[in-house]
Amino acid sequence: MELTLVHFLIVCPLVFLGGFVDAVAGGGGLISLPAYLIAGIPPHMSIATNKLSSAMGTTLTTVRFAKKGFIPWKQAAVCVVFAFVGSSLGAKLALKIDARIFTMMMLVILPLVALYVLKGKSLGQGDKPPVSPGKTLVIGSLAALGIGCYDGFYGPGTGTFLLLALTGLAHMELTKANGVTKAINLTTNLAALFVFLMEGKVVLILGLVAGCFGILGNYLGSKTFIQGGVKFTRPLILVVLTIFFIRVIWQLTTGQI
Repeated sequence: MELTLVHFLIVCPLVFLGGFVDAVAGGGGLISLPAYLIAGIPPHMSIATNKLSSAMGTTLTTVRFAKKGFIPWKQAAVCVVFAFVGSSLGAKLALKIDARIFTMMMLVILPLVALYVLKGKSLGQGDKPPVSPGKTLVIGSLAALGIGCYDGFYGPGTGTFLLLALTGLAHMELTKANGVTKAINLTTNLAALFVFLMEGKVVLILGLVAGCFGILGNYLGSKTFIQGGVKFTRPLILVVLTIFFIRVIWQLTTGQI
């Protein structure tokens, strides 16, 4: 498709913001994906191109977290496999299940998740004893499978849900939970991106330029997370959930789903 300067002026700043949010609390796609739609990119191309820019930014954050020792690789490697399987299943389900039904479920799920975040004393900061390594692996794998399936089927907020599952159910430390989340997210992004590239749905120039802004946003966001941790994470998770909730209502009322 033919691109203009307006496309870049709309998409790039929002992809930067989405990258920052994603590095700290997950859910950056709630900001970056609408940016492409607002710019007038067709829906399938928006989703595909967003995967490119998101994958670029998530790669940087994953590498930074790995260097900081935030990724427990034995657990992350298994979770990545389950996430890949789940994402593939979710993509197939998307072709068979009415997306409107699933979207309406979010109207119940999102307030419950927000309530959990508000009432929780902390996110992976030692308020509960960690579960055994075996249980952590099982919980992490099931979360990766289920939320990976969600990512393949619907997508927005995947990183946030993973982070909450790993800290709330497996009682992982926030830094390690975020590290595993990034490894899983990178896997699902790359898998989906490969499919979209094969189908010719990616607007390469726009995605690559926006991806550079996403890398910058991810860099600053990961730096903020490393320095500030939970102080920044809880408010951003609540903001992401609120944006997601409003977006779901808007989609349902405007007939987009």
